[in-house]
Amino acid sequence: MNGIVIALIFVGGGIGSVLRYLIGLPFKQGNISLPLGTLLANISAAIIIAITFALANKSNLSPRTLFFLTTGLCGGLSTFSTFSWETIQLFQQQQFGWAITNILVTNIACIGLIAAISSIK
Repeated sequence: MNGIVIALIFVGGGIGSVLRYLIGLPFKQGNISLPLGTLLANISAAIIIAITFALANKSNLSPRTLFFLTTGLCGGLSTFSTFSWETIQLFQQQQFGWAITNILVTNIACIGLIAAISSIK
């Protein structure tokens, strides 16, 4: 892997991380038990990665573009670790319904969106 690809992943990851932070800001002040900021960030990343690979299959996206958008941008935007932490906190707070909801909605939405978008011809 050359330096240009690493730089593109670095820049994409930075952009994705800032987007994740900005998406979560409106939800920091609320009393909502479901971690909506993390959910929306993960759903956004799932949509972007599905569209990217759908476009890559139909056109000739360069490997550099793919690394920038998938490993970089989506890697910085999505967050399995925060999702896991927030889910464990919900369990520890005995908010079992919200914890299970978070697990189901995140997985069904992300996998479902990728499946739906990637099946578009």
